[in-house]
Amino acid sequence: MVHVVVQQHPHPAPLRSAPVSYLALVPDFVRLERPIVQAPMAGGTSTPALAAAVSDAGGAGFLAAGYKTTAAMREEIAATRRLTSRPFGMNLFMPSSDDIDPGAVDAYRQRLEPEAERLGVGLGVPSKRDDDYDAKVVALLADPVAYASFTFGCPTPDVIRAFQDRGMTVIVTVTSADEARAASAADALCVQGSEAGAHRGSFTNTLDDLLGVRELLRLVRAAVPLPLIAAGGLATSEDVAEVLSLGAIAAQVGTGFLRCPESGAGEVHKAALTDPRFTSTAMTRAFSGRPARGLVNRFLAEHSEFAPAAYPDVHYLTSPLRKAAAAQGDPDTVNLWAGEGFRQATDAPAAEIVAALTP
Repeated sequence: MVHVVVQQHPHPAPLRSAPVSYLALVPDFVRLERPIVQAPMAGGTSTPALAAAVSDAGGAGFLAAGYKTTAAMREEIAATRRLTSRPFGMNLFMPSSDDIDPGAVDAYRQRLEPEAERLGVGLGVPSKRDDDYDAKVVALLADPVAYASFTFGCPTPDVIRAFQDRGMTVIVTVTSADEARAASAADALCVQGSEAGAHRGSFTNTLDDLLGVRELLRLVRAAVPLPLIAAGGLATSEDVAEVLSLGAIAAQVGTGFLRCPESGAGEVHKAALTDPRFTSTAMTRAFSGRPARGLVNRFLAEHSEFAPAAYPDVHYLTSPLRKAAAAQGDPDTVNLWAGEGFRQATDAPAAEIVAALTP
């Protein structure tokens, strides 16, 4: 159980809006000058420089605690504060609740042995399955930022209240109307359509009801009276204008920032976004054991149908493969996460991207 009693911090986050009606919340929500939220991208892509640049440009920059230690999360918060005085957020992964089939994971391991031999590495060993969630919650409560967002599930009501009491706006990622209802204690929801790059932020490890962001916005708006942030393949100012017209208060963009100089994405990843060999994206469990959208490369095409629904076990298993492939400049064995609008991504500075995305 997470301990939620903390002392006051010398850098309190802006006070959240009172939980009143949807329309009353919109003007004050996150105090954005531009309706652009930079998606929290785990694995090093969401750097302090990126989050700070987006916030300074009038949007909402986000860091990602996923796959990092609690100490590293704290360090990134401190680094971002040194770069900006504007509000920014931190995203946490909820602990995995997958019922793992060890036999299926072992079979997938055997399938990937030739990949490991080719790259000259060993396959990884499954480790902790909670991403240090409890420790990260306690640390973030002790050192609050403006926005706390959650992926792969919804925090318990007491944890949500604890974050709210510390002045943080709580945002939960949802992929269905049922998930939206379950997260109704949050201050806002990130409505993630199936077009979105990287991991599907669903509460369970399924591929059920893959809905585009526009249809999902309609369903979620009918289900809960909360401010909604739209996510999923939004790559142009016209896309942003459309989701705003459908009731969203902001658009969340990840892939659009991958190539910018502030992004921590690897050079292999950045180059692949403009490589004519990669023409489409697909949802796959091949790299992590959980559905995620990426460019269709050889690894995705050959292994997707055999990957078990076993997160983060498969993530640990393939980690050495992905690191070695990136180091060797091999884009066909790397998880090239990307949304459906990936061809619109540019190498412009983050501030220019925020401005270009604003209707």
